[in-house]
Amino acid sequence: MLKTMLSALLLALTPCVFLSLSVSAEEAEGQKYSTEEIMKVGFKGGLLKKVAAGAASDEEKQKLHAMLVALSKNKVEKGDAESWKTLTSALVKASTAVMEGKDGAGDALQKASNCKACHNVHK
Repeated sequence: MLKTMLSALLLALTPCVFLSLSVSAEEAEGQKYSTEEIMKVGFKGGLLKKVAAGAASDEEKQKLHAMLVALSKNKVEKGDAESWKTLTSALVKASTAVMEGKDGAGDALQKASNCKACHNVHK
């Protein structure tokens, strides 16, 4: 009976172990954001404007940067993949400059985040 209970417990815990390993790998790789979430939080939610204006904390800058990196890696649903790469690379480059504290980085980020330029082609 003890063997049966231990076997059942081991069987029940096995998925938990694999789940924790996959979460750890995802955390090590960096948090993933969907395009929808990035648009909602980063763009419409005002995070990008706050970062571009220089009013964001270091944590907020890092979050936006992680979102923009994820955006550049997300699969483009509509439009040319090369255009997507060009537009999202400009966002990543500008957010990197903001994180490094470079002069004019906020303006460059604001310019790179031209919603219409991206939405005309990819939405």
